[in-house]
Amino acid sequence: MIRKKGARRITVCLGEVAQEVGTLVFQSSGARRSVSFAYMDSWLNDTNAFPLSPDLPLNAGYQYRAKVDHSQSAFFGCIADTEPDGWGRMIIKRDHAKKRRARVLGDSPIELLDDLDFLLWINDYSRMGALRFRDESGIFCKISNDMQDAPALVDLAQLLSASKALEENRETVADLEFLRENGTSLGGLRPKCTIRDKDGSLAIGKFPSVNDTRSIVHGEVLALKLAADAGIDAARARIIDSNGVPVAVITRFDRINGKRIMYLSGRSILQATSSEQYSYVDLADALRMYSGQATKDLHELWRRIVFNILINNVDDHLNNHGFLHQAHGQWRLAPAFDLNPFPDKDRSLKTWISREAGDEASLAEAVIVAPLFGFSKGAEKIVLEEVRYAVKRWKRVARSIGMSAVDIANFEPAFEHPEL
Repeated sequence: MIRKKGARRITVCLGEVAQEVGTLVFQSSGARRSVSFAYMDSWLNDTNAFPLSPDLPLNAGYQYRAKVDHSQSAFFGCIADTEPDGWGRMIIKRDHAKKRRARVLGDSPIELLDDLDFLLWINDYSRMGALRFRDESGIFCKISNDMQDAPALVDLAQLLSASKALEENRETVADLEFLRENGTSLGGLRPKCTIRDKDGSLAIGKFPSVNDTRSIVHGEVLALKLAADAGIDAARARIIDSNGVPVAVITRFDRINGKRIMYLSGRSILQATSSEQYSYVDLADALRMYSGQATKDLHELWRRIVFNILINNVDDHLNNHGFLHQAHGQWRLAPAFDLNPFPDKDRSLKTWISREAGDEASLAEAVIVAPLFGFSKGAEKIVLEEVRYAVKRWKRVARSIGMSAVDIANFEPAFEHPEL
């Protein structure tokens, strides 16, 4: 027997104090999905109120999510940015499948997962950004009430073991329970989890995959360190050893002194659709509209274009660009994250430099659009040389984080090329 679900109403809250800001209503029937949201009067009358995302202006009454195909999220941008992605969804599906089989054997009602189930499956403690969701019974939709429920560094071996078991299709109920609590709150397809660093701060642990042909975790930490050397505001990262296995530990930038910071992806701030192609020039337009320090952010974004070209980061899609809320609806460019050199990929960009440039990863094209990023004539050349100088030192930095000669040789095509 399959149990059908009616309309479900969720209270949307903000920050550690869980300030109530609105009500989310979700209903699904087969392939049809209906989503609406209404701000609470208390939020609309609050002097600190701001629109949660561009598709949710501060208007009274219910606002309805436009119909989208199933390749896109059912939710408004700010809510979609807190959903689980590839890795997290796989954990949830496997966990649900085991529970579903148990219910069939026990002749209990079966609930099929819908979009809201995936959204609410995430642990409240580690959910990305500042949005929080409280269910109809007034309980936060999280697995544990313990605010220190993210595993510590000492638990990495268990997380590694559970992640490997999942990839190899031999996971146990205990593996799934451990991963469900800690591995569903972050985007991307690769094995990862939320952890507490040694100073108590929230961080991401990224693991090797059983399918890796090179050390991806070393490559990402190398890129983040080079980015910082190149003057880019990048997420802090390091490699630690867990029983002989390298793990990338990356500090979460959506938490400052334990405070949750509202986050929007580049996709959400542009209200991007899957049917259109977007560019860094489009992101620059958004910064001019929303940033409280537009010139600084524009210069930073252009610096990142150059860096992505020089390390052959071909995974710079809009979900890998982020914005953090400052105050009164102003957003700043978030620290750079998910930077990866791809030695085995053609030199191209997911987010185009401009619509005219197409996907060509060309420094010449980046220089052409530099005035649109606030540079006076010739000023961008100083930035270009700063980034180039930092990237040229890639082998020295690679050795400093423990990359072997084989690792370095594997990554060399990403760095040694005419543009450098």
